[in-house]
Amino acid sequence: MEKRANKYNLKLKSVQYANGDTEPVQELEIEFDNHDEIFSIIERIKDKNIFENPEEATQFALGLKLFSEVKLKHRKNPLFDELNEVFPVFMKKLKSM
Repeated sequence: MEKRANKYNLKLKSVQYANGDTEPVQELEIEFDNHDEIFSIIERIKDKNIFENPEEATQFALGLKLFSEVKLKHRKNPLFDELNEVFPVFMKKLKSM
């Protein structure tokens, strides 16, 4: 039986480059599944006031959930060997804050 997952659509669009250019505009749109409800996690991270800037809290939460879901799906991949040891510690620390 396949586990149920939340389905998301994410669109990323370049706005301005470090050199000030606004062209070429690049866009990326992906659909993905995640076992967590990401919007509630974003709000919980914001509520923890870990970062002064709420936008950074959103970036952190979104990046963490995107990364951790892929890591979870591929936990036996040797690329994640070292992270598999420390990531649970990191997540417990984050959740306890």
